Amino acid sequence: MEEHPAEWLKEIAEGSAAAFNRFYDAFAPMVYRLSEHWLKDALEAEDVCQEVFIEVMQKAGQYDPERGSVEAWLAVRVRSRAMDRLRKKQRVAAMEQTGGDLSESHWAGQLESAELEAFRHLDRERIRHALGSIPPLQRMALYGSYIMQLSHRELADKMQKPVGTVKSLIRYGIRNLRGQLQENQAKQAANGGEPHAFMETGNWE
Repeated sequence: MEEHPAEWLKEIAEGSAAAFNRFYDAFAPMVYRLSEHWLKDALEAEDVCQEVFIEVMQKAGQYDPERGSVEAWLAVRVRSRAMDRLRKKQRVAAMEQTGGDLSESHWAGQLESAELEAFRHLDRERIRHALGSIPPLQRMALYGSYIMQLSHRELADKMQKPVGTVKSLIRYGIRNLRGQLQENQAKQAANGGEPHAFMETGNWE
């Protein structure tokens, strides 16, 4: 790689969106591949991938080239996230075997954005696919709100961005995501599938 990812990390720590976009494009395939290797689950691997890059925004300034390569630095974070998820799966499986109370919904808690709330009515795999087609920073912001259910303040802290910037990323991300979903739904309808309600009404229903 002719570029220097360590320099990108310095720029990310200083708030450069362009550096983050370059870094994401360069390393997202590797992070996803490692995640899937540990988890053996494509959707779980996608979750870990997004979580790792949110952590990159937060901790880019902690990278020390004298302690190892950028790839190794990322791999440690991927493994840690993956192990956390595997341990959680084991706890859930143990609770199921012992009849533990699993009634709390994955969607417990109230999302801050009314439009994000509408995501609950769409297929999560469809959302994940559409998220892959919008700019990385918008993807991270929507992922933090939609999947991780972080407040604007919590997400701003993780992304090392002002709250106003995070809100703007979410707003533009929703706009782009809506357009992507509508495009996908139009293709589905053209192929004989059933369009979702928002295709007909223009609203998230």
